[in-house]
Amino acid sequence: MKILLITPAVEHLRVTLPDRVPRRAMLRFSLLPLSTVAALTPPGHAVELCDENVTPIPWDTDADLIGISFMTALAPRAYEIAAAFRRRGKRTVAGGYHPTFLPAEAADHFDAVVIGDAEELWPQVVSDAAQGRVQRFYRHRQPADLAQTPIPRRDLLRPTARYYATTDAVQVGRGCTHGCRYCSVTAFHSRTYRARPLAHVLAELRQVGRDMMFVDDNIIADRDYARSLFTALIPLRKRWVSQCSLEIADDPELLRLARRAGCIGLFIGIENTDRRNLEAMDKGFNARHDPADRLRRIHRAGIGVIAGIIVGLDHDERDVFQHTLRFLLRNRIEALQLNILTPLPGTPLFDDFERAGRITDHDWSHYTFRRVVIRPARMPAADLQAGADWLYRQFYRLDHVLARCLRVGLRMGPAAAWVCFRLNRTYRYDIHHERIRGYNPAPAAEAGVAEPWPAVATTAVRIQ
Repeated sequence: MKILLITPAVEHLRVTLPDRVPRRAMLRFSLLPLSTVAALTPPGHAVELCDENVTPIPWDTDADLIGISFMTALAPRAYEIAAAFRRRGKRTVAGGYHPTFLPAEAADHFDAVVIGDAEELWPQVVSDAAQGRVQRFYRHRQPADLAQTPIPRRDLLRPTARYYATTDAVQVGRGCTHGCRYCSVTAFHSRTYRARPLAHVLAELRQVGRDMMFVDDNIIADRDYARSLFTALIPLRKRWVSQCSLEIADDPELLRLARRAGCIGLFIGIENTDRRNLEAMDKGFNARHDPADRLRRIHRAGIGVIAGIIVGLDHDERDVFQHTLRFLLRNRIEALQLNILTPLPGTPLFDDFERAGRITDHDWSHYTFRRVVIRPARMPAADLQAGADWLYRQFYRLDHVLARCLRVGLRMGPAAAWVCFRLNRTYRYDIHHERIRGYNPAPAAEAGVAEPWPAVATTAVRIQ
């Protein structure tokens, strides 16, 4: 049997001609979910991968089984693709976050739905499909054993490897023990963290190049494991980036180990500059210490920071955008991933907003974190959209980009500066490609009044 595994793309990034791939390789990472599913496929079956971000969908494929993995914003496109292949007589299977959270919805468009991790389930799907039948739902009786996770089929990515920041992406563990209300990772893994056996991870690391990344959602979720991993990494002389919480700054030993192990950059969810918002999102662990001090410690260790920021939380007013920009520039953030508050299905935040009648748009294709789909608490939706666009564009102004790349070069060397420049240039490409402009909605009288990290009480305020 032949199997085609697909990652859909949003419309403005979708590739329909092979030689017209958008120039945003730095924001594309290895297709780890699909290449892992490919490795889970039992012997005797041919597997192909298709990432619609870099290659057109082969509609005339002779594949017998079509697997599509997708997040919420890509659900409508995934349903279109599935419908087109079903009309061609192909059997279709859905997997990923959105089908796990809304399996009944996905089942209306697919022949089968895999709920949760693919380990232990995918081989059964393939076996059933080979016999000419599939079940409607495949689900775990207990969490998948990550000791069974194979090394991904990176060989399937060679034809398109040049379109990615790297195809050497490794996953150590899955999940996070924090309970952030907006987080689909926490919801998907039921607020648990599971790590692969360290020996398995090290065996995989010996097969990848020097420059690589860990795609974990919080690589320090298990600090003892992280210490063992970082210690074992030191003699391998890798250079890598990953993602973790600000809490790494509170553990000097772990921070030093990360740098000695080759860490040059971390994506960190700072999320917001108002402690009340962090408490309301059950992210109080970010509010216990001054983030500026934590960020200084990370920078002093020689590690760059890509900041995750959310705007549109319930204590955000129209001046949040200028205050956030000031915070980011003062704290010398190397890159910014800006998100407009978006309640994803399956999260407590979605349930909060749904009950309150504050979700104004149920078109999943708009759930890209770049469009307003809610009724904000303290500003009009138009101001939230305009302010987010303004902040995004201002942070990636050319003078700001050049200044931060020079600073990175002086602190970390020319190689790090080049990576910083490429990443910032890619975000600027997106801004111009999508014609993002916006405006600062803060009244002129409020400009520059408040500090970005006000000393406020940390009383939890639930979103209602």
